[in-house]
Amino acid sequence: MDTLERLIYPAIDELAPSWGGVVLPKAPETPLIGPAAALDSLGLVTLIVTIEGRVTDELGRSITLASERAMSRTQSPFRTLGTLASYIDELLATPAGDA
Repeated sequence: MDTLERLIYPAIDELAPSWGGVVLPKAPETPLIGPAAALDSLGLVTLIVTIEGRVTDELGRSITLASERAMSRTQSPFRTLGTLASYIDELLATPAGDA
């Protein structure tokens, strides 16, 4: 599954009007955290919640992206859109009760 195309980019399109002119480029290397990130913390949280909802709607699975599992990693899964997509794929590859 192409997680960027199916889940993340549609979430960006859905939220873009509410970001007050902030443009989040739809590319795997787009930073989500750090000094080059286009979104503020509220924008990132909104994106995460929207993506979680899309996973539920599109795939019938419930995942939690901002979890202790994610926060305890040495490399944040929220660095870029690409790393977020990889993390979503990882969660979806685990049995439903473990994600």
